[in-house]
Amino acid sequence: MKKYISYALGAFGHDAFYNTLSIYFMMFVTSQLFTNAGDAKMVGFVTTLIVVIRVGEIAFDPIIGGVVDNTNTRWGKFKPWLIGGSCLAGIGLMLIFSDYFGLTTSNPMLYLVLFGITFLVLDGSYSFADISFWSMLPALSMKEDERTKFGTFARFGSTLGAQGVIIIITPAILLFSKLFGAKNGQQTQAGWLGYAIVVAVLCVGGAAITCMNTHEQQNKIRNNTKHTGVIEVFKVIARNDQLLWIALAYFLFAFSYVVNNSLLMYYFRYRLGNAGAYTWVGVITCILGVISVASFPKLEALIHRKAIFCGGIGVMLLGYILFLFAGTNLPMALVAIGLLFFPYPLIFLATLMAITDSVEYGQLKSGHRNESVTLSIRPLIDKLSGAISNGVVGIVAVAAGMTGNAKPSDISASGVMHFNTFMFYIPMVLLVISAILFFSKVKLSEEKHAKIVQQLETKLDANGDSEASTEVNTDTNAVPDRS
Repeated sequence: MKKYISYALGAFGHDAFYNTLSIYFMMFVTSQLFTNAGDAKMVGFVTTLIVVIRVGEIAFDPIIGGVVDNTNTRWGKFKPWLIGGSCLAGIGLMLIFSDYFGLTTSNPMLYLVLFGITFLVLDGSYSFADISFWSMLPALSMKEDERTKFGTFARFGSTLGAQGVIIIITPAILLFSKLFGAKNGQQTQAGWLGYAIVVAVLCVGGAAITCMNTHEQQNKIRNNTKHTGVIEVFKVIARNDQLLWIALAYFLFAFSYVVNNSLLMYYFRYRLGNAGAYTWVGVITCILGVISVASFPKLEALIHRKAIFCGGIGVMLLGYILFLFAGTNLPMALVAIGLLFFPYPLIFLATLMAITDSVEYGQLKSGHRNESVTLSIRPLIDKLSGAISNGVVGIVAVAAGMTGNAKPSDISASGVMHFNTFMFYIPMVLLVISAILFFSKVKLSEEKHAKIVQQLETKLDANGDSEASTEVNTDTNAVPDRS
């Protein structure tokens, strides 16, 4: 239990960091950093830098996975990158939530240069920590039930971290703003920086707890590795047909979900005319996320992953249909949001566990093991879907007339149709295709994975490697556990 909770705390800080960076940083830029009429160009420069860096970095995720896989230290191969990447990312987060000691006004070009360098280091460091954290999963246990518990606790922590910031961000900013001399109800740069420092501490602290209390196993299956070059990294992915089908199904699902989620704030502001009610989204998703994640182990034992994935998409489709009928009805819209979000953690976990099991599948096919390269696919897909959705959301907002101080009554019927097409109709089609692909092409079931592990053990025993399974413990005075 100590290991499960420690892994969950790492995920908590990890996703609190991610949501702060992905959702709220641009709000800080537009509401606090550049607020004058002539600052539009600076906002554009900052936005362009972020998009270019994040999209460019996506291509390097498999290579980062290869670097992690090739690491060999006394602390294992994941922990140095997890704690080091988290520390650098935390420092970077605090820097970008500042004005660099007044450079935004005294020397804007120098600010842009320093911001670009900081964000590049921040994004790269976070990717190392992200890939290291999630690729620890197949190294923590070979047993299906234990893997499920680690994955479930991690998703529990990440749900609380990601959805919790939606609830606490405004009170936290107001609190720190007041502590640094602002009037009641006034947000300041210092308030935002105080909030960013808290998130950075949570991220680094969670990573430290994970590193101290979780230990990767060392056994004959995990020892079946070799140094992976840059070209070989992409060959490993290309040869794993089950990983590719899982990835394609998950990409369609993730992209449809992110587009819908990104347009939710527009829905509340320009369709419902009640931007303040958006806070309820954080409350509802946080509560439902906890319930959803807690139900995953029993559901997996009862109906297995494929049914969870496809059944979850069925529930989401019901949510979309209800959303279409909701129109400007707030209670009905909130119920629809609940139906849309509740299956999301379940589908995420079903995908995560399937990708985790594809490590052994790929090992059986290729003859050697690549944990981080394989697990790098999931964060790569999340980043890719997020980057594409950013562009889609901008286009939709302009096409629908949902910009500036427009009111719900200003949105034309054509604008509503444009908005509904991207928020509802296209995501529904993508979800259906995703479910069909996962149902028909993903053959890596829990039972098949158990047989693959047995085949690997038999094969490696036949090769004369009968080393007993132990855990790599960072405490050199401790006696290793035997499995």
